[in-house]
Amino acid sequence: MKVGFLGSGIWGMALVSLLIKNNHEVLIWSIEEDVLDHLQKEKRHPKFKKAVFNDLVNTTKNINDIKECDVVIECVTAKGLRSVLSLLCMKEKLEKPFILSSKGIETHTGEILSEIAEEILGKEALIGILSGPTLADEVLSNHPTCAVAGSRHEKVQSLIKDLFESEHFNVQSSYDLHGVALGGAMKNVIAIACGMSAGLNLGYNTTAMLLTKGLQELKKMAVIKGCKEETMNTLSGLGDLIVTGVSPLSRNFRFGKHLGEGLGADEAKKEIGMVVEGEYTVKAAYALMVESDMDLPITKCVYNVLNSNMLPMEAIKKILHCYHEVQSA
Repeated sequence: MKVGFLGSGIWGMALVSLLIKNNHEVLIWSIEEDVLDHLQKEKRHPKFKKAVFNDLVNTTKNINDIKECDVVIECVTAKGLRSVLSLLCMKEKLEKPFILSSKGIETHTGEILSEIAEEILGKEALIGILSGPTLADEVLSNHPTCAVAGSRHEKVQSLIKDLFESEHFNVQSSYDLHGVALGGAMKNVIAIACGMSAGLNLGYNTTAMLLTKGLQELKKMAVIKGCKEETMNTLSGLGDLIVTGVSPLSRNFRFGKHLGEGLGADEAKKEIGMVVEGEYTVKAAYALMVESDMDLPITKCVYNVLNSNMLPMEAIKKILHCYHEVQSA
């Protein structure tokens, strides 16, 4: 197939590497025109040296060229999805299958990315999402990985499998499009808390608490957004939560770790050098929590660390004592 690809970040490059392994032709568009020039000339990304390509990969600076492809895959920032998709559909709606791979919640609307896609393309559009515990560096290193193809349409689930599945990369299916998108977004908030714990040298007991209570928050947010709670128990929820909450390869985890070590948010972002989606997601999640009158203690505490000068240690202590679970006999 000929695949139109939006974005040129590290996760995008990992996805492109999977596509060309399956002999799909890829046309990349990005706002980073210098990166496009380098990709076209050198067949490798200037920052991510493991991402080496071949003649199946080409670039364009005209986003309208993307619409001539058989399928379109986005891998831009969550913050930039609406503007990029609107630009793509400026003259006419996209009539091809559209696959999401970014993770986040739009700050000013509280919409998960699949909701944005449906708003612009229409609810009957062939929209899908690929999500799960998929660290880009490990995918590029051919570590065995399993992800989830979410879509209301079985043929889109099958399309995602055809595009990406390989010897080292397995794709499972789900009809809960919004649930798959939500799990990938919310886990970034919990990962920041886990990173703060690591930066404070609090150990694995604390991490286990945060992951367990974090899963409860994913399920509460699923109720708020009208998704299936059970989707949060799958790879696109719990699986992604675990890998993002414990791995230093996760930029959200590293961001939180820098906060725990005493850096401010701006200093921590500078150290990461890439977009930290959880910083934006927590603002949207906090607003949704307040609007729905539902208590999400980890979300609230991470928000307050980033926006109200709460200290990371104070946040962890508050989270520790905020749940009073009643165990069944």
